[in-house]
Amino acid sequence: MKDISIKELNVLKEKYQKKPVQQALRRVLVKNELVNLFDKAESKPSTQFRFSHEIKTLPVTYQKQSGRCWIFAGLNLIRETIANRYELKDFELSQNYTAFYDKLEKINYFLEIMDDFLEVDQDDRTLQYILKTGIQDGGQWDMFVSLIEKYGIVPKEAMVETTSSSGTAFMNRLINVKLRKYAADARRLHQNGQTEDLKSLKASVLEELYTFLVTNFGMPPQTIDFEYVSKDEYHLIKNLTPVQFYKEYGGDTLKDFVSIIHAPTSDKPYMKTYTVQYLGNVIGGRPIKYLNLDINHLKDLVLKQLLNKELVWFGADVARYGDRISGIWDDQQFDYESMLEMNLTMSKADELDYSQGAMNHAMVFTGVNLDVNKKPNRWKIENSWGDANGLKGYYLATDTWFDRYIYQAVIHTKYLSKEQLSAWQQKPIELKPWDPMGSLAKS
Repeated sequence: MKDISIKELNVLKEKYQKKPVQQALRRVLVKNELVNLFDKAESKPSTQFRFSHEIKTLPVTYQKQSGRCWIFAGLNLIRETIANRYELKDFELSQNYTAFYDKLEKINYFLEIMDDFLEVDQDDRTLQYILKTGIQDGGQWDMFVSLIEKYGIVPKEAMVETTSSSGTAFMNRLINVKLRKYAADARRLHQNGQTEDLKSLKASVLEELYTFLVTNFGMPPQTIDFEYVSKDEYHLIKNLTPVQFYKEYGGDTLKDFVSIIHAPTSDKPYMKTYTVQYLGNVIGGRPIKYLNLDINHLKDLVLKQLLNKELVWFGADVARYGDRISGIWDDQQFDYESMLEMNLTMSKADELDYSQGAMNHAMVFTGVNLDVNKKPNRWKIENSWGDANGLKGYYLATDTWFDRYIYQAVIHTKYLSKEQLSAWQQKPIELKPWDPMGSLAKS
């Protein structure tokens, strides 16, 4: 290794003096934020909120200060089925109800998988990753399916939001303190030969954290009444269990959808299936599974489903090239490189491999615009960030942004080709717990 010499510093200074763009930019930055200097006006005409194919959907929802996007996106799919069937103009399912059971199941999942780490070295990478990550708000499609099939759904009024469910950071921090304490206590008991005490310790921790969840989220209902007004007529259906409500009114179709990903890294050949070690919530629930396809095949499946007026749950990296106020994700709307005179371009594979890209948000495609050649150039998105930004909370992504930052889409099996269905049947290849294809569950 070598340090930076004074001579090298002088050379760098001399070179800087010959860069008039940077000297001008330096003056601009005295009273302006760097992030606000890169907008390209010429990109605006191509990002209008107009779409050739659009599915009518209800007003957007609001996850507030929580990482429950995947739950909101999944429940938004189900609520459209209910709203269309009963002609409801404004309807939500309880995100708090689903999030309660997600937290409880993740707590139990952590307690159970810790049995695999009672004897490993303290600095074992997988153990340390699990301890550092703890449990978070995020999740994956298959985790959502497991929750709904086990616990069903309820209308929002049956279990309303609380301050804790809408802002989860401090609550999560306390849960993870308790879980790490359990890990330390469990490993110590095992090392001391007190394995018979592990079962009671696990039960005690589960009870304490169940109590903590009820205190923060409220008590989940065991039965609900479905009240609604359709065509100005009031209806009341009494004493439904949440599972009954899902199966009879929510469609009971989640099991027919599969996760397609686009991960163009060398470790993930296309037409192979993958899972992620130690990623899940419901023990014995639906395992995490992805089929990796190239971006054109993934996009073709998304289009088929949308053009058949079926919504598409998807996962993306929304930290790149986005304007949250306008609600636009467009990799052509900012020009960093020309102004900074700095090459920042990375391939999608390199972004995944070198921790620059990761799936961090789930939303729902509700529309697409096809150009004169019947090719998509922009996509309409139902987000869960409230209605203050974008088009009343609906967002837009350009097709070039889609190619770069869409990593996953959930597709009904009827749209898959025979070859894709055959590939889906393969036993999945296991990915490490820290693989970026599992990152949505860590948000």
